[in-house]
Amino acid sequence: MTDKHPRVRKAVLPVAGLGTRFLPATKAIPKEMLTVVDKPLIQYAVEECMAAGIESIIFVTGRRKAAIEDHFDFAPELEAFLKEKGKMEMAELVHNISGDAHFSYTRQREALGLGHAVLTARELVGNEPFAVLLGDVIMESKVAATKSLVEIFEQTGKGAITVQEVPREQIHFYGVVDPEPANEAKWGNSLLRVKGMVEKPKAEVAPSNLGVSGRYVLPPEIFGYLEHTKPGAGGEIQLTDGLQQLAKNEGLFAHVHDGKTHDAGDKMGFLKATVELALQDKKLGADFRKYLREQKF
Repeated sequence: MTDKHPRVRKAVLPVAGLGTRFLPATKAIPKEMLTVVDKPLIQYAVEECMAAGIESIIFVTGRRKAAIEDHFDFAPELEAFLKEKGKMEMAELVHNISGDAHFSYTRQREALGLGHAVLTARELVGNEPFAVLLGDVIMESKVAATKSLVEIFEQTGKGAITVQEVPREQIHFYGVVDPEPANEAKWGNSLLRVKGMVEKPKAEVAPSNLGVSGRYVLPPEIFGYLEHTKPGAGGEIQLTDGLQQLAKNEGLFAHVHDGKTHDAGDKMGFLKATVELALQDKKLGADFRKYLREQKF
């Protein structure tokens, strides 16, 4: 506990989607297990949770997602084999995939939207604040995006979401916030108060150029709003609708992300993320950059 507000100890990672944008690769493999350089996509989100001090990670899963459970489970046979072969560094790498976090799983039986996926985790979350991370978004910054949101909640007691500046021609792909100054001196201009939100607006009517980036820290009151949210487009329960009610009644902050965001939710975004992160890799980066420069495109 802080002086006034509870700690954020839990995170919800919705991973029940079918991954149709990546077919045929995702016919038998969860999209979240596709590899970006040398780690499954979902591991980046889990590592961000750990960097934020999250202790319990809740996966909202669906059919054919057992590979995610296997990846974050302990593998004593593999570790013993690697140690026997003298590959101590690799054995430690395998052991540290799960860190000290506790993992639990609940199933979303129907694909009824992100809001429904979050609501599915209600019993495991209980009556405490929690983070939500979209597993196909990789975020880079000096301070992990989720850690910033956790600090905001623990010091203000209000929910917070990560936003980023979006080019006007891409604004219709995002949930967009209608912001006003938060007047919180510690965070300066990077922290805004959310007056409202619009889901995927046309550029000419968008209230700002700040799009929601797939990171949230929310109080348990969000479950009550989601429970009474009616299905919208496509018959889905939108998290945005619940956030609008939260902003109106309890208040909601938006934190402007100051780093790089990789949206790996489709093939082009996935390829861009792979190239950019490969170039940053300490072992592969220099040789990969040299290889790219030698290519005649």
